[in-house]
Amino acid sequence: MPTAKTLRAGSAQKRAAILSAARELFLTDGFDRSSVDAVAARAGVSKRTVYDYFGDKRTLLQAVFDAVGQSLLTTIRRTLDDTLNGVTDAAELEPALVTFSMRIATDMLDSAEYATLQRLVRTGSGHLPHPDEHALTNAPEEAIGERFVALAGAGLLDVPDARLAADHFIALTFGVTISRLGSANAAEDTRVRPLIVEGVRAFLRAYRTG
Repeated sequence: MPTAKTLRAGSAQKRAAILSAARELFLTDGFDRSSVDAVAARAGVSKRTVYDYFGDKRTLLQAVFDAVGQSLLTTIRRTLDDTLNGVTDAAELEPALVTFSMRIATDMLDSAEYATLQRLVRTGSGHLPHPDEHALTNAPEEAIGERFVALAGAGLLDVPDARLAADHFIALTFGVTISRLGSANAAEDTRVRPLIVEGVRAFLRAYRTG
């Protein structure tokens, strides 16, 4: 169980160095084989500093996981703003949703951050909180759902359940693409775009107003 001791906020530079060192070691050596001593040595801090800042190794893993997850969530929110903010014309909706999906496929699902998150889940899942207890578990779907509510407010979508709409959208676009191709590398695989376009159209047949 994580320690209940009060942790230090400490130096932002030292904290970042510890997180970076832990991320590298957890990925290369695995959680179980990575020691706090090794993390401290790679970060250039004392072992006591690691414990003062993070409490124990499991809490450090969770902090690494959270940092990567927050980075990906920031990408999703930025992409939503860039592609769907201000869409008020029905003719703009399909191309905007396709652009959003293609950007996520290239900027996020094909990113080092996403690959890191997946590897952390695979190698350290037994030491991470259950998904139902994790604050970031539903955050991407909720962010997409919030934007769908805004589009509903503009009269473009009929969204009685925002989270369900987000789940449907993800399943029809990224979900189908990953299931069919094993990845969603839109930058390298020309098969990605047609699947995403058809997924967006299927979503709009279910949720478009009128």
